[in-house]
Amino acid sequence: MPETQVPVTENMTIIGGKDENDMSDHAAAGRPFVFCHMLVSLDGKISGTFLDTLEGIKAVGTLYDLAFGPGRFYAMQGWLSGRVTTDENFTFYARPDLDPGAPAVPDGDYITNADFGMYYVSVDPLGVLGWNSPYLQYETTKAAVIEVLTEQASNAYRAFLRSLGIPYIIAGEKDVEWDSLLEKLKSLFHIDMLMLQGGGIMNWKFMESGLCDELSLVVAAAADGAENTPSVFRNMAYPKGRPLHFALEETRQMESGALWLRYKVLNPEKMWTQ
Repeated sequence: MPETQVPVTENMTIIGGKDENDMSDHAAAGRPFVFCHMLVSLDGKISGTFLDTLEGIKAVGTLYDLAFGPGRFYAMQGWLSGRVTTDENFTFYARPDLDPGAPAVPDGDYITNADFGMYYVSVDPLGVLGWNSPYLQYETTKAAVIEVLTEQASNAYRAFLRSLGIPYIIAGEKDVEWDSLLEKLKSLFHIDMLMLQGGGIMNWKFMESGLCDELSLVVAAAADGAENTPSVFRNMAYPKGRPLHFALEETRQMESGALWLRYKVLNPEKMWTQ
């Protein structure tokens, strides 16, 4: 990872003495290093009117710079989000014009753009997103799209993606098999570091499955007190399931006024013995 150029202040505090560029203790070489990188309000929300405040706008810039800026901290090759996040930010709820009579496509994955270098990985199990290009532009970042489907996605939708040159990975029969997906992203697209920016449900699934190595939170100096806006995590089975815990790696007060917190995600299977 390149030397970080992220601006800091005299109030920077490093917890534990770990080198910020040392990612060597992450899980298994067979998958990418996965970090969850989220902007939150002071009351732990990931969306809401707090984003419209001056502090919220500045924090958005900090979040972007850490992952995409010229002096970025995370030297990733892609980022992953779910269907709702994709619709809200990139496809804008467009739906594809499918040909129900499309010739049958070959079984399995469709791999193209395998050396593009930066990817947006869209988890779309049923195949509903209305893409119009194999690429997207996010601020100053151009990325190639990878669609993640299950066997439930129709032949017509797979043919639609092929017509646009959009690669897809079949990652399970009915539900996404996350282990298999991550292995394919590494082996087929050379993604060694992947950013997770899901909604609360997807973020929690990665955490409790032991597939996320680091949690990065940019805490904006703002809040709106909304009751029903989403949080960074959501356990759909609550109160079932174990709570998770984390080890604080580093804190920084950023020039935007936001606080940047980095946590190591502790292995759920070992959390009660540490």
